[in-house]
Amino acid sequence: MGWIGGPGAGAVHLNKGCYRGQETVARVHNLGRPPRMLVLLHLDESVQRPSTGDAVLAGGRTVGRLGTVVEHVELGPVALALLKRGLPGDTALVTGPEAEVAAVIDVDSLPPADDVGAGRRAVERLRGGIR
Repeated sequence: MGWIGGPGAGAVHLNKGCYRGQETVARVHNLGRPPRMLVLLHLDESVQRPSTGDAVLAGGRTVGRLGTVVEHVELGPVALALLKRGLPGDTALVTGPEAEVAAVIDVDSLPPADDVGAGRRAVERLRGGIR
């Protein structure tokens, strides 16, 4: 079957013609994973809390955006962020309107490591060429 998730999942049929979101679904199917990852960030509480939508920077370059920012009872200020998938978990990050808030990735929120990265090898693996 050409369904994502295997027989019976009923999510998306890959052989069907045009439908909304087809390009995105095809890209994820061919690469084997999305280009970004959703992670939990621990934020520095000594400065003003950043806002949803603020850029997340590593070494002066934008690597993602903040989602929900809240004050957790036990963890302090935390945020969800969409970051580039290849970003190592120990990368020093900053965020906020003037990039003054230090942020640390919660390593427990990182997706499992890929045994085969994106590109031709991933496509070949998905099509059964690499084991």
